[in-house]
Amino acid sequence: MPKYTIIGNMTGNSMDAVDLVLTEFDGENMTDICSYTRPYSKDMQNEVEHLRTLVHNKTATEIDSFPAFQKIHDEYIHQIAECINSLCAENHIDKKAIDAIGFHGKTLDHNPPSKALKEGTEPYTLQIGSGQMLADLTGIPVIYDFRSDFIMAGFDGAPLVPPHNALIARLEGDGCYYNGGNTSNFAIVVNEQPLFAADAGPFNEYTDNYIRRHTDDSFDQDGKYGKTGKLNTQMLQKLFDFGRSYYETPLPKSGDPAYYHKEEIFDYVEGQNIPFADAVYTFEYFAAYIAAQALTLVPDNIPLPFDMILFGGGWKNPLVRETFANLLNGKGFVLPEHKAQFEHMTSRFFRRPTLRFSKFGDYMEARLFADLARYRLEGRPWPIPETDKIVCGVLARPQKLRSKYSDYVSRAAKGWQKKL
Repeated sequence: MPKYTIIGNMTGNSMDAVDLVLTEFDGENMTDICSYTRPYSKDMQNEVEHLRTLVHNKTATEIDSFPAFQKIHDEYIHQIAECINSLCAENHIDKKAIDAIGFHGKTLDHNPPSKALKEGTEPYTLQIGSGQMLADLTGIPVIYDFRSDFIMAGFDGAPLVPPHNALIARLEGDGCYYNGGNTSNFAIVVNEQPLFAADAGPFNEYTDNYIRRHTDDSFDQDGKYGKTGKLNTQMLQKLFDFGRSYYETPLPKSGDPAYYHKEEIFDYVEGQNIPFADAVYTFEYFAAYIAAQALTLVPDNIPLPFDMILFGGGWKNPLVRETFANLLNGKGFVLPEHKAQFEHMTSRFFRRPTLRFSKFGDYMEARLFADLARYRLEGRPWPIPETDKIVCGVLARPQKLRSKYSDYVSRAAKGWQKKL
């Protein structure tokens, strides 16, 4: 197999930072060469959050007509390009030696087939981010819009990470690879193959946004706020009730912040005068709770590995980690309606579940898109558990910078069926 050097980029739903990693792929071996992170300003976070509310359930044509859209989009792409240029300059990387940038774009709306079928709607997914503009600004080929191919083929397009987890499993062993980002998702890897995968639900979503509303911090570093609070069981019940239709949906499924009723939940918390520290701790408990509850939905014919391999910044919060470990081992508070299914889950582990961090945990999501770009360069299908027949992504080669682009939004944005 040829050797590739690729930059992976991810700007997650939390919109906390631009994450970049430059990785060398040599057959089944991979080495991270360097990485780069630049936090977003609160102004940029607020602009994107505002844009999310504007574009929800809108077609590509409607989105392009919003006066603020192109401005915010262009700021977003320019920031990513600046970060890529800085990564190369600071690490003395010759851009000509980089085969591609794997670019995810920014997800603002997601209505996957699993949800659309249940609601009688048409599936779509919306990521913004012109790959062509990014290629023109950096001078490096860009591969992007990976999720559209899966949506248009009838698959959810999330999570995409299982094949990358399987590659890591060749170095770290089989297990349940669990991502704790804005949304949590997991992949069960057996014999170095992704056997089963799904999104679980909100992870950092509530805590990070609540912290930003009430402090100058972006997240609860080391649980400094949550560790002074206590669990509010009524709030925990309410959190589950708000998203019950999603949390109880059978696996596999994919999630999106639009499903989590964030503003309604914050209104409830503040209307009940729940102390700040108690609210933070309960949000953190809920993150771990939903991650465990999703495992209770794994079909009985799929083995539940005892080895939980963690990646994603959310797991660095010790309160979340401890709660998750306790729930997997039959400890901690469980809502009365879930006691039987949690007991059944714990009975399926043939050994006491253990948690450990992946050695490739930092920049896992960014590296995923470098790996996806590698598969596109090789013309190989990306083998998610549902299918192994789809070569995904669009390749944009650097051209002359222009004032208007045609690829601001993903191909499978709402209304894509009418374009066929």
